[in-house]
Amino acid sequence: MPSSREAMVHRGDEDEVCPVCKSSRYLNPDMRFLINPECYHKMCESCVDRIFSSGPANCPVAGCHKTLRKNRFRKQTFEDINVEREVDIRRRVMTVLNRREEEFDSKLDWDNFLEQREEMIFNLVNKVDVAKTEANLQKYAADNMSSIRANQALEAKEVTSFQERQNQEQELARMRRQAAREEYENERKEILAGREDVLTRLASGQPADAAAIAREGQKVILKKSSARRSEEERIRQKQAALRGTDAKKPGQTTATTAEEAGSGLIKGLKKVKTPEPEKPYDPFGGMVPNKRDYYSLQDDYPSSYLDPIRQDHRMLAGGYDLQEYYSRTLLEAFAGLGCFIDEEVSKREANSFNFVKPVGTHGALAATPGSQGDK
Repeated sequence: MPSSREAMVHRGDEDEVCPVCKSSRYLNPDMRFLINPECYHKMCESCVDRIFSSGPANCPVAGCHKTLRKNRFRKQTFEDINVEREVDIRRRVMTVLNRREEEFDSKLDWDNFLEQREEMIFNLVNKVDVAKTEANLQKYAADNMSSIRANQALEAKEVTSFQERQNQEQELARMRRQAAREEYENERKEILAGREDVLTRLASGQPADAAAIAREGQKVILKKSSARRSEEERIRQKQAALRGTDAKKPGQTTATTAEEAGSGLIKGLKKVKTPEPEKPYDPFGGMVPNKRDYYSLQDDYPSSYLDPIRQDHRMLAGGYDLQEYYSRTLLEAFAGLGCFIDEEVSKREANSFNFVKPVGTHGALAATPGSQGDK
């Protein structure tokens, strides 16, 4: 009886043999095997070209009657073909059921959606109720095509944004390294130039001035270093402020239509609220000029006092307007008609907890009229 190690070796040899032409990788090291997601049967590239170049054909593996096309063949990614099949199924299902967490009313609804999606993947991987699962998946894809495309576009945008941020961070890191090298070189050159200047001044000066020249040169070097560090700190603070501003930007959300929110397959989606059309600008905030609730302003009121004024051009020439007088007088006359004191007092008493305020001390209670002390 062969050992388990020998069985694994023979199994590996069988995996490297084309099931159609029986060619082995041992005899042809350059042989390349391809698979088709329809049945996941592996065959060599020469057999694929020979059988499927003229058009679709049945799978040549015995017992498999699925129709295959050449453009669907690809190289196997994972060593285990079952893992390859599960990854393809998971990618296909998640491309259709690509709802996001912010589209659900609660965390429980989001968890239920994830469980439902994993259940569909499990059924397709283990071939349990495949027809029903595929029908539900196709029906959902047909009913929610706009939402699926919107989420796919948003996901692609997020991937692109992430790649751009990665490239920007790499470019900033490269610029920081380059700036550090340049700073190191500039600092080294400044130190050498300062030393040469000090040596030149010492060579041309007097011996008594040596200490003063050395101190002055050291002060110049320290001053330049301090200014450079202050500039670097300012640049770092500015970059940190810019990063904080970018982090505070609100995230984007997806929008779904009313028929998509009412899909029968996915439960717990948020109700779509159609935004109301923007109303025209009203400078008076809903109030109608010269309109009152209890009276209407007329152009003229008969009055023995106002009739002479209406005929006196001297008074009217100074800007006096009888319409303003009418408006102010009627407003003052009808101003209290909208106030109902009894209702306001009853409401205030109903909302108050204590109708009578307590007396602060026993002495005040005794001095209160009608108390026991006066009897």
